[in-house]
Amino acid sequence: LEEATFQLQQIFRIDISIALNILGIQNMRAGHCRAAFTCFKLAADRGYTKAQFNVGLCYEHGRGTEKDLEKAGFYYCQAASSSHPMAQYRYARYLLQHGPGSPWDRHHKAVTLLEQAAAAGITEAQAYLGVLYLKGLQPQEKRGVKYLLQAANSGDAQSRYHVGVCYEQGLGVQQNVAEALRHYRQSAAAGNRQARERLRA
Repeated sequence: LEEATFQLQQIFRIDISIALNILGIQNMRAGHCRAAFTCFKLAADRGYTKAQFNVGLCYEHGRGTEKDLEKAGFYYCQAASSSHPMAQYRYARYLLQHGPGSPWDRHHKAVTLLEQAAAAGITEAQAYLGVLYLKGLQPQEKRGVKYLLQAANSGDAQSRYHVGVCYEQGLGVQQNVAEALRHYRQSAAAGNRQARERLRA
């Protein structure tokens, strides 16, 4: 009986959190940012991962509350620890730009989170990781190209441009001007200004 009661309480708690998060989303869409933030925060403080991510967004962008990157990082961390892919990406960026601790530790943790988010199909994480591997503390060009290609194949024109640069300069792949031109053309067709300029050059 105690176990059944506990399970009912858990279901009730989760259902309330889901409802609060949905209400928050509806309020945000209607432009009622403060009400949205209140709903997200109530659900987040009950441990609901999606709401934790939404609270992080509110703090990062100052929607419905004061802008506070440290609090944004805290809520992204909460959601990331429950394997929320977009929170993993956002928290990784927070760690690289603002996080506490040594640069090496932050970098290592951020890369792990970005790889998890990239594996979950988050295009932004794939693109960020690709550039990080090309230009980071310990460049690994082949891995960089792999992630850039993943992002490019998901429709990211900037990553497609970077793949073109890799082929033009022989970074992580064998130098191939024809292949570089192909990627530049695809990127330019998707509206990338840098690719258009590179084609003209």
